[in-house]
Parts: sequence; structure tokens; C-alpha cells
Amino acid sequence: MPHLHLLPDPPPSPGPYRPRGPLPLAGLTLLAVEDSHFAAEAIRLLCHRSGARLRRADDLEGARKHLERYMPDAVIVDLGLPDGSGEMLIAQLAAGPGPVIIAASGDPTRREAALAAGAHAFLEKPLDSLALFQQVLLDHLPGRPRLVEDETLPPPDPFSLREDLNRAADLTTTVRPGTARARYLSGFVTGIARSCGDKALEQAAVAAPDSAEALDLLRRLISLRLEGPAAAV
Repeated sequence: MPHLHLLPDPPPSPGPYRPRGPLPLAGLTLLAVEDSHFAAEAIRLLCHRSGARLRRADDLEGARKHLERYMPDAVIVDLGLPDGSGEMLIAQLAAGPGPVIIAASGDPTRREAALAAGAHAFLEKPLDSLALFQQVLLDHLPGRPRLVEDETLPPPDPFSLREDLNRAADLTTTVRPGTARARYLSGFVTGIARSCGDKALEQAAVAAPDSAEALDLLRRLISLRLEGPAAAV
């Protein structure tokens, strides 16, 4: 069953965030179609710093159910989803009047396909630049304050990364090389690895779809990272 989440604002911290001016995305609602907890947490931080409210769907089915009931101001679509490609949803949204559509992927080679499907812009993961995030959205939201902040956000909490690694570990127990599921696993773990700068994990994930040996290595690397404390992965 698809999951749809209304992500809460982060809890108060000892050093609360104080914007230097009007929040450029205040009053807007964004929908993130994103299967990675780690990536969704990064988007939540960006939205919080920008004044926007964030909703999240894990997959295409969940996104479509949400869009049947409510149209957000902008949609951020991950291109690698468990039940199909993000380009499918982008094309559906672009077929009529609707929200600003931002494609997101850790694979820059998918930019042209996303734009051809109808995305207004493409953001390469990891998403950690507040200024870039705000500017890309403001380029397609006329009448909004143009103030953006040049800030690189801290990485999302390690527990969201650990959730993603646990999911990847579960996937590796049933996946076989040369299948669509193997390609999905590869894209999912590649995105995680790039977001946290794990080159060894990235290389194994890239090779995993067509190699039993690489898939076995990926399985072992994920297991090693889960054996350590949450802060170490």
C-alpha cells in the first residue's frame, strides 16, 4: 500500500533558525515524490529554511492518489521510483495546467529525458544548496520575493540514512542481476552513496544490475555499514 506523509517541521533546537529576510517560499506546499528517507529529509530541511510546507509520497501510486485530492504548488519528482520512472509522472503532470515540476536524480544523464517529459527544471542530488533550491523554484513562481540565501545545509540525520540502508539490505535478499528490480536497487543505493560521499558503495551499486559478483559485494558493503552505529553510516 502506498504511503503518504505530511512531514512535520523539525523540533526546536538550541540554536533556532532565524531568517535574514522574508522566506521566499512562505505559504507554498510542495509534494516530494521520493522513496529515500535520507533524500526526503534533505528536502524537508530545504523547505523549512524556505518557509514551504512539505508532503511526501513514496512512489508513483501514492503521488497519484495525493494529486487526485490536492494540487500542490510544486512537485519534486525523484526519477527512480519502486513502481516506475519519475518521467512517467512528470509527463502526466505536464499534460495539463498544474504545479511547477522539478525532477531530481543523482544521475545527471537523466536530465534531458526529464526535461523532455515536461519538467521545468532538474536538480542533481545530493540536494544541499539552499540558494540553488530556492532559485530553481522562484524561476517558475512569479511574484515571489527574490531573496535567496547562499547556504549549504548540514546533512540529514543519520537515522534516515540507516532506514534507507535497511531497505536496501532487504531488497538485496531477493533481487537478481539483469532484472528491473536490480536496476531499481542500483539507482536507489547509488543515490544514497552519492549523498553521503561513499565511493565504494556507489561503485558497487553502479555495477550491481548486471553482475552477480557486484551484487554480492553490494550486499556485503551494506551489511558492514549497518553493523556500525547510526552515526557512522
